[in-house]
Amino acid sequence: MRPIDPMHAANQRRWEAAVPTWSAQADSRGLWRRCAQEPALVLGATELQYLGNLAGKRVCVLGSGDNQVVFALAGLGAQVTSVDVTEGQLRVAAERAHELHLSVAFVQADVTDLSPLMDGSFDVVYTGGHVAVWVADLPTYYREAARILVPEGLFLVSEYHPFRRIWAQSETALTVATPYDARGPFAHEYGADVLSRAPGTLLSYEFHWTVADYINAVLQAGCRLVNVDEFGADVGAWEGAPLHGLPEFLLIVARKNPT
Repeated sequence: MRPIDPMHAANQRRWEAAVPTWSAQADSRGLWRRCAQEPALVLGATELQYLGNLAGKRVCVLGSGDNQVVFALAGLGAQVTSVDVTEGQLRVAAERAHELHLSVAFVQADVTDLSPLMDGSFDVVYTGGHVAVWVADLPTYYREAARILVPEGLFLVSEYHPFRRIWAQSETALTVATPYDARGPFAHEYGADVLSRAPGTLLSYEFHWTVADYINAVLQAGCRLVNVDEFGADVGAWEGAPLHGLPEFLLIVARKNPT
């Protein structure tokens, strides 16, 4: 494996520090206990439509985080491999998978270097939620995703919509804080609670990719577009601005080109 990017290493340290509070928040929501039986709790209708019948299919989730999507896919019958850069996240997820009697493989790796995984070893690669914001090299991230797919394999990117990343904190008004085409990196010093913007001592780096960046990276990875969708309307308190009316997620459905 290649040496990890220094900005990724900083993000990894912050996420390792965040594991206790993040896990406690997931426990309070309780979704991880239910999503294997109720996948629609964590997967949108369009995502489920394109995933189709997963019985026996090999699926890799990149940047698996709280692993709720992993558990949902396992509940749908897939053979799931969960990949995350944070050892603590994977350890907690493995404990939860054991409790739920789910068979999941866990791999610690940076999404821009999936060398532990072989070429063409998965039928489906899923990534999304809030992964790309931590990744310094989007094209390499998606090239690695495509590399581990079989030809004609399904690549699903379901990311937090970039339209929501540009606003200043305000309870009443939308005011642009950073231009839409300002990708970063944006360096911050925060605490271990990743849902709080309160200052702290943990350095982290964010990247604000545009819709065009996502689509171009998928195409450059050797995939063709099947569908692009925008969905979701929830606005969380952590988002810090009145984002009602803006789409919550950007979904890109693609297939790896035949060799």
